[in-house]
Amino acid sequence: MTLIASRPLAAARSAGAALLDLLLPRACVACDRLVESGNRGVVCGRCWARLHELPHPRCERCGHPMRRERCAWCDLLPPFVRAARSVCWIPGRTGGAIVHALKYGGWRAAAEGMADRMARLAWPRDVIEERAALVPVPLAPVRERERGYNQSALLAHALGARWHLPVWPRCLERTRATVSQTRLTPDQRRHNVSGAFRAAPGTAPRLRGAHIVLVDDVITTGATLVACATTLFDAGARIISIVTFGRAPAVGDRT
Repeated sequence: MTLIASRPLAAARSAGAALLDLLLPRACVACDRLVESGNRGVVCGRCWARLHELPHPRCERCGHPMRRERCAWCDLLPPFVRAARSVCWIPGRTGGAIVHALKYGGWRAAAEGMADRMARLAWPRDVIEERAALVPVPLAPVRERERGYNQSALLAHALGARWHLPVWPRCLERTRATVSQTRLTPDQRRHNVSGAFRAAPGTAPRLRGAHIVLVDDVITTGATLVACATTLFDAGARIISIVTFGRAPAVGDRT
C-alpha cells in the first residue's frame, strides 16, 4: 500500500476511534474518570502520573529506598538473587487500584501500561547484559482457572516484548495451593509457600547457568519470590533477579 493510499485509511481509523470514544466513552479502571481521547489504554494519564513511586536514594542491589547506610531489606534475599526492582508502593492509592483491576477486575489490558513502567526501571549493567529469560510466578491451577489467566504471566509477556526476551511461563509449577498471603505474618508467609514450587519436568537443561528474571505483580515480604528463586537456583539457574510492579513498604520506610 502506498503512502498516499494509506492516508485516507489512517484518517478513517482515527475518525472511527474518535466516534467510538464519543458513543462509548471509556472509564479509567483505577479512578472511574473518563480516559482521555487518544489514550488507548484502560488507565487514565492522571492515574499514571499519581503513581506513588519508590523514593530515592535506593539500594543498588534490591532497589529498596535506603533508610541508613546498610540496607536491611537486602537481608530478605538469598545471595543468588542479584537484584530486585519495583515501580511503586502497594497497597493503597493509585498503584493498588491498578493492581486490583488487573488481578481481580479482569482488566488484562492494564498489564501493558504496568509493563511500560517496569521496563523503564534502572538495573545494574551485568543484569541487563546477562538476563536470559523471564519467568512469571505461577498460580495454583484452580486459582488460574477461576481467574481465567495468571496476572504475572501477562506482565511477563508484556515486559518480554519490551525487553526482547523470551518468556518461560511453564518453567515453574505450584505443587499445592496456598492460602492468600495478605493477612499472614512474615513467618506465616514463609511457612505457607515452603515447598509450594518446583521446576517443571524437562526445564533443567535450559535453566542451567542462566540468569533468570522472576516477574510478579507485587512483592511484600518476599517470601513467595524467594521460594521461587530458590527453586530455580536448585534446578540449575546461576543467578536470579526479581521485578514487580508494586512493593509493600517495610516498617519505617519513607512512603
